[in-house]
Amino acid sequence: MSYFDKSSNRFLQSLAKNNSREWFAGHKPEYQKCLQHPAAEFADAMAQQLQILNGSSLKPKIFRIYRDVRFSKDKTPYNTHLRISFVPEHGPAVPPGWFFSLEQDHLVLGSGVFGYEKSELIRFRERIAGPEGVELQAILHACQQQGMRISEPDLKRVPAGYDSDHPRADLLRHKGLAVWLDKPDATLAYGSDAVPNCLAEYQRLWPLFNWLNQ
Repeated sequence: MSYFDKSSNRFLQSLAKNNSREWFAGHKPEYQKCLQHPAAEFADAMAQQLQILNGSSLKPKIFRIYRDVRFSKDKTPYNTHLRISFVPEHGPAVPPGWFFSLEQDHLVLGSGVFGYEKSELIRFRERIAGPEGVELQAILHACQQQGMRISEPDLKRVPAGYDSDHPRADLLRHKGLAVWLDKPDATLAYGSDAVPNCLAEYQRLWPLFNWLNQ
C-alpha cells in the first residue's frame, strides 16, 4: 500500500493557486487519485494500529475538502490541506484524539482535546489544580524539550476560583489541550512505510494521550 506521495502535496499546492469550483471540477479525478483514495486507505490502516496502542477501538474521520464559508470572510471553496482525526469510541465523555494534517509542503501530527464542555472542563481544571497536574506539567515539559508545540491557552486570565499565582496558572487557562509535532516535510506519510512512521511519532505523544484519557 503506497498511501500518499509527492503528487498529494503537489495537488494541494495547485489547489491553493486555483481555489475555484471550476478548476476543482476539472481536476476531480486527480483529487480522488492523489488524496481521497489514499486518505481512506491510510485512515483505516492507521486506526487499526492506533487501536493496538490505545487498547480500544478508534473511529477515523476524514475532514471534507469543502470549506464551510457561511460565516467566513474567506469565500474560497476548498481546504488546501487534508486532515484526519482518530477518536476512541469508548472512554471519557470527551476523549482525546490523534490528529493528522497533510499540508501543502509539510506534515503535522498531534494528540489532545480541542475543547471541553462545561462539566468536563470543570473536571479538567480540577485535575490540573490537584496532584495530577504535576504529572501533566512534567509531560508537557518533556514534550517541549523534544521540540513539540503546545496549544495556546484559550483565556487571558486564570478562571474564577483559582489563584492567579497558582503554580499551573498557564495550564488552567486552557479549555482544551493538544500537543503538535510539526514535520518540515511530508515524506513521513509517503509510501508503504507511512503507517509505521506516523505510529512511531504518535507513540511520542502517548503520555499526554494517556493522561487526558483517564
